[in-house]
Amino acid sequence: MTKQPDDLRHGPLALTVQAAKALGHPTRLRLLAMLGQGPLCVCQLTAVVRQATSTVSGHLLELRHAGLVAEEKRGKWVEYRLRRDGPFAALLERAIDTLCEDPVAARDAELVRGVRGVPLDVLCRARRDLRAAGVKPAARAHAPRRRTRP
Repeated sequence: MTKQPDDLRHGPLALTVQAAKALGHPTRLRLLAMLGQGPLCVCQLTAVVRQATSTVSGHLLELRHAGLVAEEKRGKWVEYRLRRDGPFAALLERAIDTLCEDPVAARDAELVRGVRGVPLDVLCRARRDLRAAGVKPAARAHAPRRRTRP
């Protein structure tokens, strides 16, 4: 295997490839859309996407390595937010604006509004179960039905 020069592994080309890969997963796009509403912690994001904490943390790590999100420790919680100062800030804003029209992202946004009203310790004690934490679930988004021929 040929060793690549450092500028190909760590330069603008590599950073752009990493950002493109990070944007290429539906769950990561959903997380970015939710973070577009403001900072959230892993337990809040996990409750909305209904995936394992380790899975969501892995997606957040990928987004952080791509320079799309930043993390900040707040007491015993780690909060994630969009990187609005990075080289892909404009691209990120456009992607989030486009996602506003998606029914899954709209449902997520509604759930995030409910999750923000629940204290983090209550949400974690409820094992990120929105109903147990007192958050009314949003109507499920459905994929458009295919038309059948008569």
